[in-house]
Amino acid sequence: MRIALIADTHLPSVIRQLDELGPEIGDFLATADLILHAGDVTAPAVLDWCEQHAPTRVARGNNDLFEDARMAGRQILDVDGWRIAMVHEIRPRSRPTAAILEAHLDGERPDVLVSGDTHVEHLELREDLLLINPGSPTLPHHKEFRLGTVGLLEVEPGRLRAEIRVLGHSTGARNPGSAHEVVLSR
Repeated sequence: MRIALIADTHLPSVIRQLDELGPEIGDFLATADLILHAGDVTAPAVLDWCEQHAPTRVARGNNDLFEDARMAGRQILDVDGWRIAMVHEIRPRSRPTAAILEAHLDGERPDVLVSGDTHVEHLELREDLLLINPGSPTLPHHKEFRLGTVGLLEVEPGRLRAEIRVLGHSTGARNPGSAHEVVLSR
């Protein structure tokens, strides 16, 4: 199963859809079986746009001031024997793993924890927990509106591949993101 990961799709008022940045985001999402959005969608139309590519689930972000059946404070799912959880904000670099799990998942222990909020891509294996933040496809590193980064989980029984993917560069605006990859086997 291919799971596309995105977060922090803040759109300026002059932009209505993610594909107005170019085809890169839509082309990426079109390869997914499922889309996990780690919050700060900011506009319900973004979820409808994502759904044209694949079923979409969302962790509510601090800027998501609307209701949608696809959105919850946290999402937890099992895929091919891997437990994947998603919340919006965890700030992993400044917090111990146990504190993150207790605060956001009531101590439940997933194999993968997807988050957003920082707009900075992050991929780390810590204490048998894969932490992944796909960054932002539209506002990477809190720079102005431009192409950024997304994440990908390729999941199968006994193997999981996680990737941070750089979408390219926007005209006149270099993408500050960097690619990463981790493969886990059981």
